[in-house]
Amino acid sequence: MKLRAFLSGRGTLALLALVLAAGGALRLGHGIGSAMALQAAEEATPQHEPLQCPEPPAALAQALRDRDAALAAREIALQDRLAALALADEALAQRLEELQSVEARLRDTLAIADGAAEKDLQRLTAVYEAMKPAEAAAIFETMAQEFAAGFLGRMRPDAAAAILAGMTPETAYSVSVLIAGRNALAPKE
Repeated sequence: MKLRAFLSGRGTLALLALVLAAGGALRLGHGIGSAMALQAAEEATPQHEPLQCPEPPAALAQALRDRDAALAAREIALQDRLAALALADEALAQRLEELQSVEARLRDTLAIADGAAEKDLQRLTAVYEAMKPAEAAAIFETMAQEFAAGFLGRMRPDAAAAILAGMTPETAYSVSVLIAGRNALAPKE
């Protein structure tokens, strides 16, 4: 019984394989007939020799020569422009180098000037710190409040406190507000 079931299963597979092979052969054979018919039709058409073109008219030949000469002139003009652009590019590169050199010297000069200005401010701050608080307060009363706040912010806290104590309450308050708000807009992170 088992043997019969096994053989019947094999027969079904063999039959299915035979049907698939026959379908593939039919499809393959279908295209061969069309190709053979086309080949026979091509062999039946006679081959022609290439056509001989007559000489072009003189006016056409002259127009082609004129166009060729104009193109050659344009090519020479383009080459001249390219050479001029190359020269301009070299000059621009040289100017750029000069500009960078001048910028570096200017940056160095500004650094020296900033350093000198900073030294002057430090020296003047030290002078105000060394003065008697009442005398310094009288001077600070006459200064612009922003300017006075700048100096007081640079001073030692004890010297700044003594000078603020000698100023009128309104001026001392205004200067204190300016000192407190100097860094209010600075980034937190």
